[in-house]
Amino acid sequence: MALSGMRGLSVFISDVRNCPNKEQERLRVDKELGHIRTRFMNERGLTPYEKKKYVWKMLYIYMLGYDVDFGHNEAVSLISAPKYPEKQVGYIVTACLLNENHDFLRMVINAVRNDIIGRNETFQCLALTMVANIGGRDFSESLSMDVQKLLISSSCRPLVRKKAALCLLRLYRKNPDVVNIDGWSDRMAQLLDERDLGVLTSVMSMLVALVSNNVDAYWNCLPKCVKILERLARNHDIPQEYTYYGIPSPWLQVKTMRALQYFPTIEDPNTRRSLFEVLQRILMGTDVVKNVNKNNASHAVLFEALALVMHLDAEKEMMSQCVALLGKFIAVREPNIRYLGLENMTRMLLVTDVQDIIKRHQAQIIISLKDPDISIRRRALDLLYGMCDVTNAKDIVEELLQYLSAADFAMREELALKAAILAEKFAPDLSWYVDVILQLIDKAGDFVSDDIWYRVVQFVSNNEDLQPYAAEKARDYIDKPAVHETMVKVSAYILGEYSHLLARRPGFSPKEIFSILHEKLPTVKTDTIAILLTTYAKILMHTQPPDPELQDHIWAIFNKYESFIDVEIQQRAAEYFALSKRGARSMDVFDEMPKFPERQFALLNKAEDKEIDTAEQSAIKLRTQQQTSNSLVVTDQRPANGSHPPSQLSLVRMPSQNMDPSLGDQETTQANGILTKVDPQPAQSGDVLGDLLGTLAIEGPPGASMQPEQNSGLEATASPIGDLALAPLDGQPNSVQPIGNIAERFNALCLKDSGVLYEDPHIQIGIKAEWRAHHGRFVLFLGNKNTSPLVSVRALILPPSHLRMELSLVPETIPPRAQVQCPLEVVNLRPSRDLAVLDFSYKFGIMVNVKLRLPAVLNKFLRPISMTAEEFFPQWRTLAEPPLRLQEVVRGVKPLSIPEMAHLLNGIHLGVNLDIDQNKNNLVASSTFFSESTRAMLCLIRVETDPSDRTQLRLTVSSGDPTLTFELKEFIKEHLIIFPTAPSAPSHAHAPPVVQPQPPVVGAGSTDPGALLAGLL
Repeated sequence: MALSGMRGLSVFISDVRNCPNKEQERLRVDKELGHIRTRFMNERGLTPYEKKKYVWKMLYIYMLGYDVDFGHNEAVSLISAPKYPEKQVGYIVTACLLNENHDFLRMVINAVRNDIIGRNETFQCLALTMVANIGGRDFSESLSMDVQKLLISSSCRPLVRKKAALCLLRLYRKNPDVVNIDGWSDRMAQLLDERDLGVLTSVMSMLVALVSNNVDAYWNCLPKCVKILERLARNHDIPQEYTYYGIPSPWLQVKTMRALQYFPTIEDPNTRRSLFEVLQRILMGTDVVKNVNKNNASHAVLFEALALVMHLDAEKEMMSQCVALLGKFIAVREPNIRYLGLENMTRMLLVTDVQDIIKRHQAQIIISLKDPDISIRRRALDLLYGMCDVTNAKDIVEELLQYLSAADFAMREELALKAAILAEKFAPDLSWYVDVILQLIDKAGDFVSDDIWYRVVQFVSNNEDLQPYAAEKARDYIDKPAVHETMVKVSAYILGEYSHLLARRPGFSPKEIFSILHEKLPTVKTDTIAILLTTYAKILMHTQPPDPELQDHIWAIFNKYESFIDVEIQQRAAEYFALSKRGARSMDVFDEMPKFPERQFALLNKAEDKEIDTAEQSAIKLRTQQQTSNSLVVTDQRPANGSHPPSQLSLVRMPSQNMDPSLGDQETTQANGILTKVDPQPAQSGDVLGDLLGTLAIEGPPGASMQPEQNSGLEATASPIGDLALAPLDGQPNSVQPIGNIAERFNALCLKDSGVLYEDPHIQIGIKAEWRAHHGRFVLFLGNKNTSPLVSVRALILPPSHLRMELSLVPETIPPRAQVQCPLEVVNLRPSRDLAVLDFSYKFGIMVNVKLRLPAVLNKFLRPISMTAEEFFPQWRTLAEPPLRLQEVVRGVKPLSIPEMAHLLNGIHLGVNLDIDQNKNNLVASSTFFSESTRAMLCLIRVETDPSDRTQLRLTVSSGDPTLTFELKEFIKEHLIIFPTAPSAPSHAHAPPVVQPQPPVVGAGSTDPGALLAGLL
């Protein structure tokens, strides 16, 4: 921007840059905003030069991140200025400060249209640029026809037509109705004959958008696109300014080939032959050179050409040529080229008869699996996974297992999952599959999900020939000094069921098996203890005749765990003890598990659902994943499967149709021979939030412990909203009690932006918040206070309807003495006093679940403003009638002096304006409320106190939105009624809890409102 002659602007920028800290900068900016506001109030005395200077300052302040909620009218008015310097400022500042829904934009539509249809090309470019930047339905409906006329006009310069094409594209994306499909098909074909490459590139962007929505209407454009590619490939009539490192307009080549990928096929043989000749020329003419910029441009064209070759299902010879070219790329030193080569080779796996050609590069792909760049390693893993079949499964899986020990933690889970899927999908025999899964658990137990070892159990149970081999391998692994807990689970299950088949072999006697397993008991968690107890019972019952020493030892263990803190462990120990004393009469209960029904692996289903798209679809999907992968958005307040904790245990064998460990939605679940019945009726609870949520489904693997969740029974406040503060899901008290008062912590955070929301002996949840207009951002600090990890961590946001909230992904495990940060984005849609709730749970021996109110309350979206009497009175008179103005006599108020009352109002972001009301017993306040529906809405408040009775007052609230007026009145009234004591310091230690007090009698004993208002006006 030109700053010549604007000394005041230069001085202001220098002052801001020289500020030593943020506070000084804010003071300087506020001073300047006050000066600009004063000058704008006397607009008649402003020259165009001064108005331009002040608008530039507003834009600079906005770019620094400060709110600029005035001066929009002055900025918009500059668009109509006859001179270029003022008009330029108007267009630039309007495009930056206003969005497509701003009311001021309707004021400038005629001025913008006059510039578009005028003959001044500079003004046309300014107008088209602003319309394209803002977009919006209003511009689309009013200006689209004029923009189309500029695009197809032969008298306009290419610069204007290029901007017109991009502007029309922006309007089309916002409102597709602006382009008539029937009329535009022929026009697009004519525009593709354009010789100017700048206009042609912009038109091609427009064509990509059009064919992505309706390809059938633009078949006549296909031959023109092929001719454009021929022209570029032959470098025919290409100006030097559009040649990038010797490559003719690579941007236009990429856009053209992307447009061709939307056409399903090319039937005309001449067109198809011409296109393949161009593609052949691109494939043959692309190589790796030292110049990075040329590499980037040429490979952008090449990889788009590869995508088009795959889309058109070219001949096998050309496909082989593509694979050979990619094979050369994955061996170069440049990491970006290797990455793209691996990615495109993965896409080519979908092409018929190409997989065998790709297998020739298997050795180089395995080398890429060990590349220093993790992105390349991931692409190599994807490629190995996709190219695996029965012929090379053993080699690939062995490579994955070898790499697993050296792989970084970010890839181990994906490696383990894909190795498990490949082992099952292409296993030459089941014994090899068992070997692979046990090696996975041994090398990366932390990264092997329960579904994987459930599947091993299913295969072993369903194949009698495999059972002795599995028991032998399980005994070998469990006998190691350091064994992962998942290995303890699967080995205990298999040995409990089938170790008696090898009882005559050395090392497989019941005593030896029991001794090996019992060594692991002190180090495992509760759910594994349940499996071990079942295994002990089965070993004991399979030992015939009984071994007295073994029997006494196992009975002692059962007797010890009859008083264990976990109720299910107690029940298992007691019932196993009772059953084992009955001897042979209980043999049927502890018989081997029957076969599971044959089902496909759940993770295998997920893998087979994956598809590889065209280049543009892949890019769109990647962008979508990047936007949503770090966020957990909850819109439904009830779990999909509202199962409930188990109510009882029955010692009968489960029917075979309910024995699949991969099923989580059955009415009953199996736990190593123990049937757990889940109560289908919802638990009765007086907790409002608990009624909304139901309880969490508890799913157990074969042999896993079915623990009922134990949740914190923390006290709630006495108000209806306070009842939602904390409540156990099952209505039972929890042994984990909070540290400090939950309600007081919440109240404090209502008036400040950082502090502790919740704390117990194991975890501390802190909050730090920032607020800007109707947007807010929390950061939840989850701190583990223990020397052991917190597991099964889960956090869901239950937002009210007036808030849009998005929480980033919360890790399932918090390491010892560690703190994780989880950002939470908040958007205020409309005024309301409803509260968001954080449903948080974790496991530390027992499950702990709390529901915490989040301090995203009404006053967080208020910004106090200072007003003079000259500014206040006109607004007050305008908002004089209900429902924009509401008045109520409030009784039962905590007695406060006038300074204490002013301090309270300032604390909830209502700026008290002194010396406006002539009555010294009254207070006048003003604030701006921000929401997506109301935008910036002025709020005016008057509090009239009675010196003879401080327990009552009259409250009057005015705003431009009836809902806001009511909600703000109720919000202030709640704080006035329950506020405990006048704060003595500027920062409040505690904020009042947001409650619903008994409504006072409205207007009781009030005098004429007009008479009271006269004192103010």
